[in-house]
Amino acid sequence: MCVTAVESRPAGVLGTSSSPSHRPFGARVKAFVALTKPRIIELLLITTVPVMFLAQQGVPDLKLVLLTCLGGYLSAGGANALNMYIDRDIDALMERTSQRPLVTGMVSPRECLAFGIALAVVSTLLFGLAVNWLSAWLSLGALLFYVVVYTMLLKRRTSQNIVWGGIAGCLPVLIGWSSVTNSLSWAPVILFLVMFFWTPPHYWPLSMKVKDDYARVGVPMLPVVASNKVVARQIVIYSWVMVGVSLLLTPLGYTGWFYTVVALAAGGFWLWEAHGLQNRAKAEVAGGKLKEMRLFHWSITYVSILFVAVAVDPFLH
Repeated sequence: MCVTAVESRPAGVLGTSSSPSHRPFGARVKAFVALTKPRIIELLLITTVPVMFLAQQGVPDLKLVLLTCLGGYLSAGGANALNMYIDRDIDALMERTSQRPLVTGMVSPRECLAFGIALAVVSTLLFGLAVNWLSAWLSLGALLFYVVVYTMLLKRRTSQNIVWGGIAGCLPVLIGWSSVTNSLSWAPVILFLVMFFWTPPHYWPLSMKVKDDYARVGVPMLPVVASNKVVARQIVIYSWVMVGVSLLLTPLGYTGWFYTVVALAAGGFWLWEAHGLQNRAKAEVAGGKLKEMRLFHWSITYVSILFVAVAVDPFLH
């Protein structure tokens, strides 16, 4: 998925730990939970639930919210588990992924594959039978896009991997809307585009920080194949488009003054940080002084604030 959590651990060697069957039950449970990348899924749910409030123009049915969140967690968790299964070779060589369950041997590849497929099937049936089938197909589409298009086809082949692969992380916005209305409209499409243009400037600062990791395993993230100046310029371009798109909800009548004020304030601070990173890159600042992670951390705060405003605005306009 398009949202990321930072880990910083020594690189490991695939399968160096003892057989999973000899591991404590509690540790095994934690390992399977880790396969779903729960910290990342938290942010995916932040973009799902507020859209349900917007679609309902008020408080949606609590049971529907819980079922949508559960289905979303299982679907995204399945995608993340399958991603770890496919990427287990490079995860063993990268510092920030060296403690993932497949690398340490806490979970076997066969177990991980079966777990990911099971979550995919269960989540699709849960959405279809308990929510609606439009949401089910959108959820399954997001999972397949992340696993097949991003992980298998794009990630190791092009520096535009995160741009197009990030589409999978945008689909929860559509799922949130469709779970309430069993349809789609321009409002979720606009928010989908906000997330689409948010993903590269969210992920590229992290990639700048760990580009040596990616270079070591031959993954051509943009900071690996381009200079910091080029990356920072692309970040600024995407940032301006993202902020501009975020403001379209109000003139189209979906939101009011509250969302507009929040979007302008949060977007303005984002642009300040993006241009600050670009200025430091132009000055050829390197190492810790580049402060690329400031924008990465703000990007998570930004999307949280923006979507909280999406949820609150229906009560104020």
